[in-house]
Amino acid sequence: MSDVDAEFVEYARAAAPKLRRTAYLLCHDWHLAQDFTQTTLAKLFVSWRRIQRRDSPDAYARKVLLRVFLDHQRRSSSRELVVARIAETEAPADQPELRLTLLEAMGHISARDRAVLVLRYWEDQSVDTVADLLGISAGTVKSQSARGLSRLRRLLGTTELALRD
Repeated sequence: MSDVDAEFVEYARAAAPKLRRTAYLLCHDWHLAQDFTQTTLAKLFVSWRRIQRRDSPDAYARKVLLRVFLDHQRRSSSRELVVARIAETEAPADQPELRLTLLEAMGHISARDRAVLVLRYWEDQSVDTVADLLGISAGTVKSQSARGLSRLRRLLGTTELALRD
């Protein structure tokens, strides 16, 4: 194995868990999240020599993951009916039912709004970073954030939900 390949393997081992968690938040399906993570890592491997010279391979990986997710959402033939979900990680000890309720509600908003909310509020990315990752304007990120949060509040039955705007 070459040094470049070894560097990629080391990067992939470190980055895969975070990519998979982000993918799960986007698609709400652990198996599909694993597929998205594998596709992302395969795309990174093909261009690794170029990518490793960048300042942040993590930002590039997130961008690739988002594109993989959004491409999947655009394909009408990719729709599957999930009949059973297997939780592979434990919920936090404090209010696990709230977390499950929120994750379920996230599955009922559009893919683009979900991507914006995950990046802005789960990964705590700036408006400009989210805009760059999704290839949209900062104003669009703000409006989609507001629309997505509003939709979540309606789905959860309250306008007093403690999500920050």
